[in-house]
Amino acid sequence: MPQAPRWYLIPVRVLLVTSMVTLLSFAVSLLLGICAILLAAKLRGVPPDLRMAYRYIALPAASVVFGIVLVSATFMELRHYRQSRTLSRIEGQMGRTR
Repeated sequence: MPQAPRWYLIPVRVLLVTSMVTLLSFAVSLLLGICAILLAAKLRGVPPDLRMAYRYIALPAASVVFGIVLVSATFMELRHYRQSRTLSRIEGQMGRTR
């Protein structure tokens, strides 16, 4: 008999995916923010203030990504759970009729 999907693993997978994507987006946006601030400081001839990359670029971008990924990962995991549960029931019924 096929194993039924476990509902209590949904939050674990959602939080894992959300944290990984959020950290990745923070790192990428921080890198791009540092590059942009260095370029702007060089063009203006002023010393760069790299704290701005954290405060005004990377943190807001990661916060937005966190919210979007949390909602979308939750919906995707719930849909996957329902599909797996339905397929598990169908496979169980097919096994009993044979």
